[in-house]
Amino acid sequence: MRKVPLASPDDETEARVFRGLSDPLETENVALNYFERAPGESIGDCYHRHHEQEELFVVLSGTATFDTEDGPVVVESGECVRFAPGEWQQGWNRGADRLVVLALGAPRETGPTDLRRECSSCDERTPVRVEEGATEVVFYCAECGEETGRYD
Repeated sequence: MRKVPLASPDDETEARVFRGLSDPLETENVALNYFERAPGESIGDCYHRHHEQEELFVVLSGTATFDTEDGPVVVESGECVRFAPGEWQQGWNRGADRLVVLALGAPRETGPTDLRRECSSCDERTPVRVEEGATEVVFYCAECGEETGRYD
């Protein structure tokens, strides 16, 4: 048995809290992550789909809005949503209150993942190329090369 606190974030700012729970819990078959997001913040860095992993999001407080191929899906506190392998999604806090979400994925390893971000030059959501430095992650449009996002 393993027990760990949620309130020991791996990464924390005023707007974003992230706690990966899979390693501390020594899970073998499921990925487990804790997120807190301020209004306007996204849960993930990109609109994406996993080829092999299904994802479940349990909204503990606040309201999550997921962008999907079928349009936005709103998930309220006390509700959960499942995305099957191959389904596109990205979660957001588009509400006025802080969002707290528990995310589960199985199998634990995501396998191939397709990523897309809005590119202002291409005027659409396009595939991305990711470059990870020592202190930052930068996203570039795979079609035109424009930077589409950066995290320090």
